[in-house]
Amino acid sequence: MKIRFGFTCRGSSDLPIEDFSQLCSDLERLNFDSIWLPETMLTGSFDPLVALTHAAACTEKLKIGSHLILPGRAPVRLARELAQLDRLSDGRLLLIAVIGLPDVGEVVAQGVVRSERGKMMDEMVPLLRRLWEGETIDHSGDFYELSKASITPLPIQKPLELWFGGTLPSALRRVGRIGDGYIPGLSTPEEGAEKKLQVEASAREFNRTVDPEHFGVNLTYNRGPLSSDARDALIQRRPEIDPERLVPTSPAALQETIDEWIAAGYSKFLLRPAQPPPDWSDELEELASDVLGRQR
Repeated sequence: MKIRFGFTCRGSSDLPIEDFSQLCSDLERLNFDSIWLPETMLTGSFDPLVALTHAAACTEKLKIGSHLILPGRAPVRLARELAQLDRLSDGRLLLIAVIGLPDVGEVVAQGVVRSERGKMMDEMVPLLRRLWEGETIDHSGDFYELSKASITPLPIQKPLELWFGGTLPSALRRVGRIGDGYIPGLSTPEEGAEKKLQVEASAREFNRTVDPEHFGVNLTYNRGPLSSDARDALIQRRPEIDPERLVPTSPAALQETIDEWIAAGYSKFLLRPAQPPPDWSDELEELASDVLGRQR
C-alpha cells in the first residue's frame, strides 16, 4: 500500500488565517502529502475554496483537500468551482464530501432541512460527476433542476474523486454505492476494520469495488496527556471509549496506532493535534520526524 500522511488545519481555532501560508510552506518543505481543511458553517473553519486556492498558489506539489459540505450548494456552481480549482492546482485537489454537522445552528446556516441532507448529497454527486465528464445535463429531481447544463473547463483529474466519511449504516452504504474512498474519524482501528468490511460488502451489492488504496483515517493525536477540556469533548462524543484509544498521546502511541490502522487496511492518514501547539513550524518538524519515514 502507498502510505501517505496529510495534515488537517481546523481553521482559526488552530492558527490565525494570516499564518496559513507559512503552514502550507512548512508542510511542502517537509514533504507532507497534503493539507486538509474541514468545513463548518459557524465555528471558525477557513472557507475551503478560498483557502485552498491560496494554498495552491503558494505551493507547487502539496495536495490540497477539504471535508467539503455539499448540501446547500448549487451543483453547477460547485462543479465549476472545483473543476477550476483542480486545473489551477495542476490536479492536486482532493475531496471528502460531507453532509455537515448535526448542530441546529449549522443546519440553519446551511439553509437546508437536516433530514434531507443525505438525500440531497445522493442526488448531487452523480450530477457533479456527469458535469466533470463534460456532459450537457437536463435533470429534474427532488432537489435540483438543470436545463442544458454543462461546464468548462473540465478538471485535470479523470475522475475527480469524491471520498466519504461517516460510521452509520446509511453512510457506509453510500460509500459502497457512490464513493471513491472512505475516511472515518474518531474511531478505533478495530472499528475501522469492521467498517471497511461493511463498505466493501455494500460496494459488491451495487456491483462496484472501492480501491483498496482508498481507505484512510482522520487521526487526532497529542503530545502528552490530554487537557481536561479535550478529554471532556471526546467523552461527550464517544462516551463508551477511553479517549486515549481514540487519541494517542505520545510518539510511541502514535506509531502503534498507525501500525494498527495499516493492519486494518488503511493507508492514508490525515493527522491533527488535539490542541494547538505553541509553535506550528516546530510541531510540523517534530511530526515529520515521527511519521514521514513511513511514507512509501
